Amino acid sequence: MLKSILLKAKGGLITLLIALPIVFSYGFGTGMGEKEWLDWSNKCLSESYNPSTDAKLKKWEIALTPDHFIRLRKTYQHDRQEYFSFNLQRFADVNYLHSTGPADTLQLKTVADDIIVQTYEDPKGDIDSMATVLNLPVKTMSPERLDSLRNALIFFKSKGL
Repeated sequence: MLKSILLKAKGGLITLLIALPIVFSYGFGTGMGEKEWLDWSNKCLSESYNPSTDAKLKKWEIALTPDHFIRLRKTYQHDRQEYFSFNLQRFADVNYLHSTGPADTLQLKTVADDIIVQTYEDPKGDIDSMATVLNLPVKTMSPERLDSLRNALIFFKSKGL
């Protein structure tokens, strides 16, 4: 009898292990609409961003907007601000760099110098420039989470075409 129970439990575990990836991929697959992708992407970006890498950072905001822009605003002591923004139509790729330091890096790359970079209230003067890569310090991300974020960014890129 015990052997029968163990075999059933083992069979149930195998079924669960097979079903989980299918359920997970369906949940983040074609069945998701724009609002679900937007909500999930914002949650992923907010939970993954690691502000602890900069002790002078007072507050930060990161968002994927409904009009398909990624925006990051960092406010430092003495109200100095850095602002980054780009439209996902210009998105090229995302790379994940694992580090032994305090944070990993998520690199969001654009086709050309498509990332707006601005500073405000900087003692050295306000600066407007453009960049091709936005480096985000992040907490460790699982490969599945990274793939889902990549899929979301590709989804929003395709919406702008």
